[in-house]
Amino acid sequence: MIRGTKNPQRCGIYREDVLLKDGTLHRARRTVRLGPASKLSERAARAKFQPYLDRVNAAVPMSPKSGMTLEAFVQEWRSNVATNLEATTVRAANSHLRAHIIPKLGALALPEVGTKIVQAFVTSLATGGLSRKTVENILLTLSSILSKARAWGYACGSFSLGDLTLPRKGIKQEQRSFTATESGRIIAAAKEPFATLWAIVFMLGLRIGEGIALRVSDLDFERKIVRVRKSVDSVTRKVKACKSDASSADLPMPTQLEARLRSHLASEHFRPNDAGLVFVNKRGRPYSANKLREKYLHPLLKKLGIPHGGFHAGRHGATSSMLDGGATPSVVQKQMRRSSARTTLGIYGHVVGDAQRRAVESHAERIEAGGR
Repeated sequence: MIRGTKNPQRCGIYREDVLLKDGTLHRARRTVRLGPASKLSERAARAKFQPYLDRVNAAVPMSPKSGMTLEAFVQEWRSNVATNLEATTVRAANSHLRAHIIPKLGALALPEVGTKIVQAFVTSLATGGLSRKTVENILLTLSSILSKARAWGYACGSFSLGDLTLPRKGIKQEQRSFTATESGRIIAAAKEPFATLWAIVFMLGLRIGEGIALRVSDLDFERKIVRVRKSVDSVTRKVKACKSDASSADLPMPTQLEARLRSHLASEHFRPNDAGLVFVNKRGRPYSANKLREKYLHPLLKKLGIPHGGFHAGRHGATSSMLDGGATPSVVQKQMRRSSARTTLGIYGHVVGDAQRRAVESHAERIEAGGR
């Protein structure tokens, strides 16, 4: 651009990020006088201005030892971000921070936490015996915090999972699933109101927190529907929203479950409460999933001689049973309220249904017949 009237000058204007003492970046406007307009053509001015642009576009200069430390920023993150996250998410993040991230990386300035440092961090985690999945979860916590620091204007390093060499994947353990027979035995041997609660969880494939959070108003006997809208946090026992938008759904109420629910609501085991919950303890509070598992489910499994498993084994069992019974992945996905049918197949691809078994049997018979 040209500035001035008496002695017009060709000038170039650009902006560059300047690292301040507190570790934040300030975008400053710069003006460069390139020469008199009468002697400098526009093309020559552009050529003269280009080195300034190249320098700015190359990289943001920053001193690796300057700025806020990761540990200091984590305190800001806890005060301004963590309070708005799900309690389970915060607990997992705090565990990663307390046990791994802060001890190894906390003293580093934010700009220092780059790919090379993080790779060394990954190696130390793997050497300590952590699985690939655990390492990935820790890295996701670290990446999320660094992203927030960057969004707030702090100069900080960055890394990509694709640029890191992660631990090799171990042997994937098959999900523990209660068979339909095992679920039936557990329900039959359980005392009320736990028998009814576990019938809901096992028959519908609910998460235990969702079963504990069911309200009487969620039971639509006329339309034979169970509305899943809430969940109870396993630690705080506070009623909260479901895990995701997909988790909030209306599910069919099978006849067998309807009979159990009607019987429960008419029995002495149902305790009317201000929250309108179907199941509460003697104090009128929601049950603790951890206590139900440790004090009631696990002892019952031991008594019945059923292999060890938690409430989620009932959810896995419902998925496996429906797939094995011929239900399509899309139907099972809708019942389990997962984000996609591909996720369902990825987790439960080990289920061998009758149709698949018949196809393989027929194929094997043809092979045997050909060799005769």
